[in-house]
Amino acid sequence: MSGPILPDPSAGWCFLVPGDWNQPTGGYTYDRRIVECLRDAGHSVCVHALAGEWPQPSADDLAAAARTIATLPDHSLVVVDGLAFGVMASVVAPQAQRLCWVALVHHPLYLETGLSSDQRQQLQLQETQALSYARRVLVTSASTATDVAAMGVAPGHIVVVEPGTDPAVSLAVKRPTHQQPSRLLCVATLTPRKGHRVLLQALSGLMHLDWELHNVGSAERDPNTAEQLYAQAATMAERVYWHGEVAAPSLQAHYAAADVMVLASLHEGFGMVITEALAYGLPVVSSNAGALANTLPPGAGVQVPAGDVDALRAALAQAISEPVLRAQWAAGARQAATQLPTWDVQATRFADALQDFNGTQNTT
Repeated sequence: MSGPILPDPSAGWCFLVPGDWNQPTGGYTYDRRIVECLRDAGHSVCVHALAGEWPQPSADDLAAAARTIATLPDHSLVVVDGLAFGVMASVVAPQAQRLCWVALVHHPLYLETGLSSDQRQQLQLQETQALSYARRVLVTSASTATDVAAMGVAPGHIVVVEPGTDPAVSLAVKRPTHQQPSRLLCVATLTPRKGHRVLLQALSGLMHLDWELHNVGSAERDPNTAEQLYAQAATMAERVYWHGEVAAPSLQAHYAAADVMVLASLHEGFGMVITEALAYGLPVVSSNAGALANTLPPGAGVQVPAGDVDALRAALAQAISEPVLRAQWAAGARQAATQLPTWDVQATRFADALQDFNGTQNTT
């Protein structure tokens, strides 16, 4: 870890975010909502967007990031989203005695699905080096805390702050018990890690049941994967719909109209769409990948081993063909929603993690 520099309360807190944080992914939503709540609570927080292709920045991207960082006041506490921080060791190191670095890790970069062994090894080395300069590492789940500790970060430097949710809206959603066809919803960017391929394989064996799948998520981040998924679903064209990235009101409408939320991810640092589904009283069928094993509460749905097509097919068959069971899961989801922490509560926990550096408190 870096030297004993302490943050200066008068400098406030700075967040560095790769790209446009208005992108509707779980990671960007987390960053944005935490900052909004911190500001609402009276904390001084500046945000700088880092232009470039992260986590594969060019030399020009890294040079631009270095110029932005050079403008930050001495002894600033700087929180950097892990999508950028993990590949910024060369930029972070020269400033380790001037700035107080905090890494915000949603999940380690090397655990992304679809990487070659060389890419995985390189990312792991880069991120391990970058994390060595962080005074604190904030993570969004206990699962990610374990992954980060395995990279050599001392457990005492790691703080878990899970995502928040908006107040439960499930009581306002009246979902028909026997809707036909059963409407399945998958909210996930079209990338290999999200497991759409596994989901489509599972559904291809359920053509005798009455269902339709609505996919919400960007196809622009990995066009090759998107094209492969479209081709895979071609024989189910009347059953599978691709809505792309949608605005918040449209996403809320999808949650309200669905019967079952489905997420077949191969790894997740948390899985915010699960808690969003619970907030709508929506039963869930998901994999148990990464943090998902602890994200879905008992009684609100069912989980299957990640990548297991047969197990996912059996779970989906139950969800589609057994409306009474589905209604029981929905009741469990509504109950679980009442126990979810709000964004305000989680932002307070986030602030507490930033305020306690060797007993030094930020009083902005």
